[in-house]
Amino acid sequence: MEELVSVIMPTYNGEKYLAASIDSIISQTYKNWELIITDDCSSDGTRAIIRRYVAQDSRIRAFFFEENQGSGATRNKCIEEARGRYIAFCDSDDRWLPEKLEKQVRFMQKNGHAFAFSSYYTCNEEGTLNGIVIAPEKQSLTNTKRDDKIGFLTAIYDTSRCPKMLMPLLRKRQDWAYVLQIHQKVGNAYAIREPLGIYRLHQNGISHNKWSLIKYNAAVYQEVFGYGKLHSYAYLLTFFLPTYFTKRIRNKLLSQRYSHLWQNNNA
Repeated sequence: MEELVSVIMPTYNGEKYLAASIDSIISQTYKNWELIITDDCSSDGTRAIIRRYVAQDSRIRAFFFEENQGSGATRNKCIEEARGRYIAFCDSDDRWLPEKLEKQVRFMQKNGHAFAFSSYYTCNEEGTLNGIVIAPEKQSLTNTKRDDKIGFLTAIYDTSRCPKMLMPLLRKRQDWAYVLQIHQKVGNAYAIREPLGIYRLHQNGISHNKWSLIKYNAAVYQEVFGYGKLHSYAYLLTFFLPTYFTKRIRNKLLSQRYSHLWQNNNA
């Protein structure tokens, strides 16, 4: 019998990409899932799209904020409403490949893992694949503290081993803070090296603004580990930034090496 997987999806003015994200959940070969969407007071056509899908599929539930509260609060509302043994995450501009849930749940159950992730493709704003991020086989708390190598759209954890937790209400990077908190509960995370998701890169997103990482990541250290401001920035300069830039170079080299994979998928 398939265990229920709760898929967490926050939305905000996401009408351009939302349908494709929801369709990628509906297309999963693993069928025992629930998709929980919380909309953060969108002003475009996002809510109409959500309501259409809710009417079509009873596995989809939706909640709507009447004032903007940020992605941490919207994710937390979804987590509060989640009923599944497994909790997984897909933002409303990202997509999953069809066998994502089936392969990850089987991988976790076969090996007794409480926390798993995978490699993933990247795409541009138009949806054209343009790169690949190869996941390390294993991530510890220390590894993830020095730099987040777990693509959040691929993360999934087992609530029978890690009690359901809410995210810190940070305005940015609360997903990384959450991953660190899961590590603190269960230890290592383990990866499927095969790409199972597609992460959309935005021209003005935080992943394109390297310097904005400084203040947001310092806030994560303060929130999760209780570091003071000076300690947080010292840790960033000593450990995070060298690891981060090494990762960026590695990902570019790997994207060149495996370019045939995502180029074939664009064909």
